[in-house]
Amino acid sequence: MSDLDLVERLRAAITEVPDFPREGVVFRDLTTLFSRGDVFKAAVDTLAAAHRDQGIDQIVGVESRGFVVGGALAYAMAIGFVPVRKKGKLPRETLSVSYALEYGEGVLEIHADALHSGERVLVVDDLLATGGTAAATVSLVEQLGGVVVGIDFLVELEALGGAKQLGDRPHVSLIRF
Repeated sequence: MSDLDLVERLRAAITEVPDFPREGVVFRDLTTLFSRGDVFKAAVDTLAAAHRDQGIDQIVGVESRGFVVGGALAYAMAIGFVPVRKKGKLPRETLSVSYALEYGEGVLEIHADALHSGERVLVVDDLLATGGTAAATVSLVEQLGGVVVGIDFLVELEALGGAKQLGDRPHVSLIRF
């Protein structure tokens, strides 16, 4: 399958929901993509192939849809998965960071013992919008001594400029709107 075919299949599998979560916003609902096994598998396989020879030790996935993509990618690459969650959801000692969301503010946390210094990490989320969530996750990984070798998304909303928040770190977005 060509890259163009994959993009077309991904676009067709995403449902656009107008005026959600507020008027004027078109929400890209990826749950319909996740429910299409063939399309979801093709997306995960494409991301895995992009990173096969990078010596990645851990996938760090961001709550909640980043768990879906990141968990599947960790499985496909036979490597570990580390969750980054919203404040108060992890049971042991955590590191936390505050960040700006498209519609407010949030706090993300990671277990303080989740990564070892020098581990090569791929950060994964479903969608890149303003970049606040991804930048906060990168900060957590780096506070633990992890080395971010890349950041992956299924979708990037280019008009929101989130890639600027990633600095010079390489990122992959399978489709862009």
